[in-house]
Amino acid sequence: MSLFATTKKDELMLSKFIDWDKFENCFYNNIYLDDYKIVVKMPLIPRKNSKKDIKIKKFDLTKYIYLVSYD
Repeated sequence: MSLFATTKKDELMLSKFIDWDKFENCFYNNIYLDDYKIVVKMPLIPRKNSKKDIKIKKFDLTKYIYLVSYD
């Protein structure tokens, strides 16, 4: 079973960027899936005893400011 409908494209467009979450006091490495408008957030410095560090969220990249974009 697939979470997303299959596409005929062989490429998946994505962007990578780093941002700061001021509420959690944490820097995140992010992978943004352009076609689905979803971001996968991974902390740059994982916290001890935390099993929920990686987050997957619906996200519109044009509405937010991030620190650095990279390839």
